[in-house]
Amino acid sequence: MTRDYSATLFLPKTEFPMRAGLPRKEPELLARWRRLELYRRLREAATGRAKFILHDGPPYANGNVHIGTALNKILKDVVSRSQQMLGFDANYVPGWDCHGLPIEWKIEEEYRAKGKNKDAVPIVEFRRECRAFAEHWIDVQREEFKRLGVEGDWAHPYSTMSFPAEAQIARELMKFVANATLYRGSKPVMWSVVEKTALAEAEVEYEDYVSDQVWVKFPVKDFPVEDFEPSKQKPVMRPMLPGKLSVVIWTTTPWTLPGNRAISFNPKISYGVYLVKDAPAENWAKVGDYFLLADSLAPEVMKQARVLAYERKSDIAADDLSALECDHPLRETIPGYGFRVPLLAGDHVSDDAGTGFVHTAPGHGREDFEIWSANEAQLKARGINTAIPFTVDVAGRFTSDAPGFVGKRVLTEAGDKGDANDAVIAALDHAGMLIARGKLKHQYPHSWRSKKPVIFRNTPQWFIAMDLDFAGRCDTLRHRALAATEARRWVPG
Repeated sequence: MTRDYSATLFLPKTEFPMRAGLPRKEPELLARWRRLELYRRLREAATGRAKFILHDGPPYANGNVHIGTALNKILKDVVSRSQQMLGFDANYVPGWDCHGLPIEWKIEEEYRAKGKNKDAVPIVEFRRECRAFAEHWIDVQREEFKRLGVEGDWAHPYSTMSFPAEAQIARELMKFVANATLYRGSKPVMWSVVEKTALAEAEVEYEDYVSDQVWVKFPVKDFPVEDFEPSKQKPVMRPMLPGKLSVVIWTTTPWTLPGNRAISFNPKISYGVYLVKDAPAENWAKVGDYFLLADSLAPEVMKQARVLAYERKSDIAADDLSALECDHPLRETIPGYGFRVPLLAGDHVSDDAGTGFVHTAPGHGREDFEIWSANEAQLKARGINTAIPFTVDVAGRFTSDAPGFVGKRVLTEAGDKGDANDAVIAALDHAGMLIARGKLKHQYPHSWRSKKPVIFRNTPQWFIAMDLDFAGRCDTLRHRALAATEARRWVPG
């Protein structure tokens, strides 16, 4: 006899249907919450309770919600609702981020589709269109979030573009002005010539790109005898100075050389002085040239320079490298490059590729900027001008801070290669400062919107000083921030 085992299962009785029927049920639930005025009743029930505040990083108002936006908002809704049920007043106020490039880019796309030039549109009109675009998507996303069942103060959201919010931002900024912590400075950023704006790391993707690569001589000056012990000036270097000995650098961005202000080396790397003994007559590297190179990279550099025979003449210590100064390779041929080029120690220098020396243009790279800034006091004490030049403008053109190349373009407005690289390489050739050149295919940063390469350029920016001591009380913004961090419980730790 077959037994009916379903009779042995002790399952709860429920009136829930077997199927959820969401397409029909969801609108019914939302309509019921509206009829009940659920949000108002939640607020009334929580009157007088301790507050739980969720500081919500808002979504961007430039399109329909996607799976990432939805997941973010649903998780926050779970947090707020659970805290409300645990006895807190958890009032969730939704908001939107309305400023920045993504919205501007959408309006520019509409302009391009209509054959309209953005630069010909008055700025007030352009901003008005951006504001209207954001307002439209706030309304769309608000209804989409409601459909996801998210509960909050949908009638009174906040937005970064509301005039009261903008006024509050100005008031907060003026506090920094009042206590003298706000100052004007500069810093290199990743810059899109196509979009004429700085880009964050999250807005950059890396694609294959073919770059010009050059190996360039920086002629070494004599040791500054008055500042260093004679014992450190090795006799083997004396006959070579000045004029014959050069530090060799390798770069895939020749256009940054007008912005060069230093050369970086790594004290942990072994360096030597190398003499060119045999080379073809038409060669850039000539017999009798002396090069400073990392020992592990010297053979590859000589191969690239088509040197047939060379000899390692001596070691050179880190202290001696720090004592050296070079001439800019364009010093003798283009007015405006008569400044001294110091050698600075930096851990970012490796002997994986190149020459063991890194051409350092503080206006064209984060590490270049950091090592220049870290040595600013010492450089000033040596009488070296530490001002960082603005060699490239918003449109990718060389400025007057790049003598001899004004108007040459690193990239065109369409994002294609300009004539700057060729002009700089030709100038180096004319000056006799090239020892090799070539092409290199490698990964290079591109804007994820325009899909075009970006450049690193120094731009004027506003900064807030974290270490300005208020009234000599060891009271700085950094101290306050760290103290506040220590006083908080972090989950997870």
